[in-house]
Amino acid sequence: MTASLLSGKPLAKLIQQQAQTEAKALAEEGSCPTLAVVVATEDSSTHWYVRSIERAAGNAGINCQIIDVGHDATEQALIAVLEDLSSQPSVHGIILQTPLPPGVRSQELVKCISPAKDIDGANPLSLGLLAVGERAFAPATARAVVELLDHFDIPVAGRNVVVVGRSTVVGKPLSLLLLQRDATTTVCHSKSGPLGRYTRAADVVVVAAGRTGLLTGTDVSDHSVVIDVGTNVLSDGSLVGDVDEASVLTVAAALTPVPGGVGSVTTALLLLHTAEAAREQSRAARTPVLTR
Repeated sequence: MTASLLSGKPLAKLIQQQAQTEAKALAEEGSCPTLAVVVATEDSSTHWYVRSIERAAGNAGINCQIIDVGHDATEQALIAVLEDLSSQPSVHGIILQTPLPPGVRSQELVKCISPAKDIDGANPLSLGLLAVGERAFAPATARAVVELLDHFDIPVAGRNVVVVGRSTVVGKPLSLLLLQRDATTTVCHSKSGPLGRYTRAADVVVVAAGRTGLLTGTDVSDHSVVIDVGTNVLSDGSLVGDVDEASVLTVAAALTPVPGGVGSVTTALLLLHTAEAAREQSRAARTPVLTR
């Protein structure tokens, strides 16, 4: 048996077209959706990723500003930049790119991103709103998993879904999104013990732990749909996920590839979120404030 490969590229193209359509409509109304990406690292893979966002944004008609504050930026300097961007009406979406300089606390910085412009769901307020079912931007990677499942008509309501990883970037928000879809969701982490006792019984397994080869063919069953969220750079510069693709492909029913799976959808969703944020901010600016 060979698992079906669930490519994210066709879905990413559809989402990019949605973002482009919305950006064009806003431009005709005199508003250009603008995304600001704050970078504070010399990491070459990070800069490559940011340039890919910039190219994709340009193709969608979205303005992308790269604010490189330098690898030695202080926490206070980054806070000032984020607060300034949050206050600028011409900026509609903000991303704080990691890694950050040593000693800089990301949990303090993300609090400075306005929830209205928090298109990657980094601010704790965004996660709180998501938890209670209120309108908020979910982290793009978490939403990308749900969009992929929908795109391939893979149901989760009433089914067993295991999420491996509990980060605030993917694992926790994804578990909330899955619960909203009536999935029976289990979150595994470093203290859960052998993964197989959870994942072999799962209908859907999402791996987002950042560990190469974490999930193998012995950890899944022949009905498992495996979503690999991992992005690990090897010494030769190649990109692999958290799944041992060779062994899982011989057992599972379906698997997302790395690269070409969740990542491409994530980038497209960042653009769509920016266009959606621009639309909401434009609408809010036109709404009169009632006074007594």
